[in-house]
Amino acid sequence: MNWDDTADTADTPAPERLVGSVADREDQAVEAALRPKDLDEFIGQEKVREQLDLVLRAARARGATADHVLLSGAPGLGKTTLSMIIAAEMGAPIRITSGPAIQHAGDLAAILSSLQEGEVLFLDEIHRMSRPAEEMLYMAMEDFRVDVIVGKGPGATAIPLELPPFTLVGATTRAGLLPPPLRDRFGFTAHMEFYEPAELQRVIHRSALLLDVEIAAEGAAEIAGRSRGTPRIANRLLRRVRDYAQVKADGVITKEIAAAALSVYEVDSRGLDRLDRAVLEALLKLFGGGPVGLSTLAVAVGEERETVEEVAEPFLVREGLLARTPRGRVATPAAWAHLGLTAPHGAIGGTTGGNGQPELFGT
Repeated sequence: MNWDDTADTADTPAPERLVGSVADREDQAVEAALRPKDLDEFIGQEKVREQLDLVLRAARARGATADHVLLSGAPGLGKTTLSMIIAAEMGAPIRITSGPAIQHAGDLAAILSSLQEGEVLFLDEIHRMSRPAEEMLYMAMEDFRVDVIVGKGPGATAIPLELPPFTLVGATTRAGLLPPPLRDRFGFTAHMEFYEPAELQRVIHRSALLLDVEIAAEGAAEIAGRSRGTPRIANRLLRRVRDYAQVKADGVITKEIAAAALSVYEVDSRGLDRLDRAVLEALLKLFGGGPVGLSTLAVAVGEERETVEEVAEPFLVREGLLARTPRGRVATPAAWAHLGLTAPHGAIGGTTGGNGQPELFGT
């Protein structure tokens, strides 16, 4: 899911800013209400759930805090939800922060020193934490101790500060950026996989029940098929389809209602949104299917390079619509077919080699 920016709030009348903030809080309240509260409620990620259940049961049996947990995977797959479930299963409070918010070792020391015994500290985007804070975290995770430096220069003194046992739950979308010394200090690591459509249908049916929305099996399947394998997106689309069904129909979500609603919100049959289609259309119509550089492609769609690379490209690559090559971004034959276009003769990605495979690198 993507969330909003506030760049123009200085020019926005106060009542409109208030309405926006209320709407944001309501959206967050709905999201919180839809989160599973324990492992039995959590849908999907069967292997991770089984492994995590063993870790938590064993810790409870020993009367000890659970081992530190590292969760990796794409946004929206349930890392934050699992951190809250870990705290609930252990009967412990949870403290939530993020890597970008910890820019100095002192920031981390302040958080760690205020933890209660057994408390769960959830550190989102842990790979974006500053290096000094990261090095302090090594000792805190292993020995439950931090050294607080008092003074500067030759007269500086390190004062050891004992910490109560706690459980760190780290979440990252880029596990490869974590240094090995940090990764090795986690007692349990898990990678969150994308969901299958059948699992997303179960998520949608559960959320519809909690939202008091009547939905047909075909309607849930239609939403699930456009949700990019991500529960967060499935729940967001469900809420938008619910709005459409309430305004345009009798409130019941059928396959036809779901398809019509998602068409209004520019989510196509494969889950591509406005940005995804803009990237593909620019690649096909302006650059003949590529290859084209990322910066040039970003300028063509009027977006930042990072937005195209981190928001649009991962899904397009996973769907087999776009390929990254040493020469640039290239559309695949599936991209031409999805947009109903015919690849010009000789277009890279629009022809096949002697083995029947697409020629992404040309000749």
